Amino acid sequence: MKPSEVFQKVQLQKPNSLLEKQESGEERSSNALSTGHSESSVLDQVQSTLEDSGLSSTSTIGPAPLCRQFWKSGSYDNGHSTKISIQSGRNYLHVHPMFLHSNATSHKWAFGAIAELLDNAVDEIQNGATYVIIDKTLNPRDGSPALLIQDDGGGMDPEALRRCMSFGFSDKKEKSAIGQYGNGFKTSTMRLGADVIVFSRHMKDRVSTLSIGLLSYTFLMQTGHDRIVVPMVDYEFNASSGTLEMSRRYDKQHFKANLSLLLRWSPYSNEADLVKQFDDIGSHGTKIIIYNLWYNDDGKMELDFDAHPQDIRISGDIKKVETIPAWKQVNEQHIANQLHYSLRVYMSILYLRIPESFKIVLRGQNVEHHNIADDLKYIQYILYRPQTAGFVEGQVVTTIGFLKEAPHVNLHGFNVYYKNRLILPFWRVVTYTDSRGRGVVGVLEANFIEPTHNKQDFERTSLFQKLEVRLKEMTSEYWDYHCVLIGYQPKRKVRASVFAENTSHSVPHGGVEKPILLGQSSPSMTSISEALGEDSMNKGSGMKRKAVELTETKRANMQTAGGPGINDDWEVEEIQPIDIPGNQSNDVEAANMVQEHKKLLAKCSEYENSVKELSDKLARLRSELGEAQREHSRLLAEALSLGSIKKEENASMPSR
Repeated sequence: MKPSEVFQKVQLQKPNSLLEKQESGEERSSNALSTGHSESSVLDQVQSTLEDSGLSSTSTIGPAPLCRQFWKSGSYDNGHSTKISIQSGRNYLHVHPMFLHSNATSHKWAFGAIAELLDNAVDEIQNGATYVIIDKTLNPRDGSPALLIQDDGGGMDPEALRRCMSFGFSDKKEKSAIGQYGNGFKTSTMRLGADVIVFSRHMKDRVSTLSIGLLSYTFLMQTGHDRIVVPMVDYEFNASSGTLEMSRRYDKQHFKANLSLLLRWSPYSNEADLVKQFDDIGSHGTKIIIYNLWYNDDGKMELDFDAHPQDIRISGDIKKVETIPAWKQVNEQHIANQLHYSLRVYMSILYLRIPESFKIVLRGQNVEHHNIADDLKYIQYILYRPQTAGFVEGQVVTTIGFLKEAPHVNLHGFNVYYKNRLILPFWRVVTYTDSRGRGVVGVLEANFIEPTHNKQDFERTSLFQKLEVRLKEMTSEYWDYHCVLIGYQPKRKVRASVFAENTSHSVPHGGVEKPILLGQSSPSMTSISEALGEDSMNKGSGMKRKAVELTETKRANMQTAGGPGINDDWEVEEIQPIDIPGNQSNDVEAANMVQEHKKLLAKCSEYENSVKELSDKLARLRSELGEAQREHSRLLAEALSLGSIKKEENASMPSR
C-alpha cells in the first residue's frame, strides 16, 4: 500500500492520530543546524518565538526571494544578525543563513552543482541503486518549474538525513566513494535554487522510516532568522497495523511546529500531499526537489527546460567557435563544446565507468555512456609514476591520441578523472600559437591528487603541478612523433626520451616513466606494471614508436580491467627501446621516421585508391547486372506474350 493511501486510511479511522500520539523521552528538535560535536548538538533547539504553530492546510505560501539572480541574492538584511546568545551555558557556533549563499558560490557552474547530486546517487550503487532520475517538475503552489533528482538507493534514516542537512558530516567511508567533505548537498542545492525539500525512505531491521527535510533560503530571509533553521518530520510505518505513525524520536509539539513550517514554506500545503510524495519512491530511496530556481543576469531561468524536450540546457551559454566556415559545424557540435551547455552531453562523459545495471535517466530517456577514448585515433598509452622525496605517490596510465576529426577540430586537452568522476574536461595544459598540439586529447584517472570542494578542479599541490608539467611534455612529444599522420610537418626536432640503462628513469618533474609494451602477452590495465619489468629496459636508451594492432583478446582484457574503451579501428603505440650513441643528435633517426611515415601514408593512399577502384568496379558490375536482369525480364515478358498469342491461335483453329 502506498504511503498516501495509508495516510488517508489513518485520517479516516483515527483523526489527528499522527498528532495526538503522546511521546516521552528527552526533548530534542529537528529544526536548526549548528556545527556541534555530537549528534545531539547538531540539531538546535526550536525557537519558541516561531509564529507557525498551527497546522492549517490553507496557510499562505512564503514569497519567493526578493532577488532571483543567484550572484546578486547574497544580500541578507538582518539587524539582529550580530546578536549571538548562549543557551544553557553550551559553547557552540551558530551558522548564519548568509552562509548558505556564500557557501554555494563555490559552484561557478550550474551543471557542476547537478553533478554533485548525481555523485550521491552513484555512491548508492553499492546499496542497490539501479537508477537516478533528473527531470523537470512543477511547484504545485504557483506552477513554476522545479528540478527533480530521485534515486532508488538505500535512502536515509532520520539521523542520516540530519547529517546530510548539517555541515561537515559524511557517512561515506569507502575509498571508492566520490563524496567525502559532507558539504556537497548544501552547496549544490543552494546553487541551483533558493529552496530544496528532501524525501527519503529507509528500511532497517524491518522498520520503515519516512523522513522529510526542508532547507529554505527564502524562509530564512523572509523571517529574518539569525541562524539556519531546517524543519524536519519523521514517520514510521507500522507493518503490524498497516498504519503510518509519527516517529517516536520527538514529541507532538516539535512535530507540529516542524510540520507547520513545511506546510507553509514547501510546495505542499497539506500533510496528505506531503506524504503522497513517497508513493513513487518505493520501499527505499531519496527524492530531492529544488524549487525557486535561480535566474541569470539576463532575467531568464538559468536552467532551460524548453530548448530540448529530453535535455536540460544552460540558458544562453552556446558558444560560437572561431574557425574557418568548413570546420565550424564539426567544432560547434563536438562533445567538448556541447558539454558546457547540454546536461545530457555532460552526463554522458561524467563517469569513466558505469555499471550496466545502473541507469541515468534524464527527462524520461536514458543517458548513453560515452567514453572519450573512443573518439581518438593513433592511440598511445603512457604510464606516469609521480614521486615525492624518492617515494612513488601513485601511478596513472594516460590514453593519448588525436581526435578522429583532426585536423579539422580546434580542440585539445586532457580529461582528468578522479575516482571514476570527471573533474577537468578537455583541460588545456598547453596554449599553441602554431597549431602544435592541436587535436591532441588524453584521458586519465588520477586518484593521487585531491579535487577541490566543487569537484571542478584539483588542489594546486606539488603533485598536481608535476602532473601538469608531465602532460605538457606528453602533448609535445606526441605531436612531434605523430603530427605527420594528420597532415602536419614537424617544426621542431623530434626528441627521444632517454632511459638510464638497468635503472628507472627519474625525470625532472619528479616522476618515473616506463614504456608500456603490448607485445606477446595480453596485459590488463591492472597488470601493466608487470609488463614493465626492468628486462624490457635493458636493450638500450631512447625510444622509437611502432604502430601495432591489438588482438581481440587484448581488447577484451583491457576493457574487462576497466581501462579506456578500445574501438575496432584503433591502433596502439608500442614503445620499443633502441640503441642511440651517447651524445649524438637524433636528427637522423627523426628524419628516418618521417620518411617511414611518408611511405606508410603513400601505401595508405594506394590502398584507398585500390578500394575506390574496386568499389567503382563493383558499382559497374551491379549496374550491368541490373541491366541484364531488366533485359531478362523484358525477354521473358515477350516470350509469355508470344506463348499467349500462339495459344489463342491454336484455340481458334477449327478442329477436324
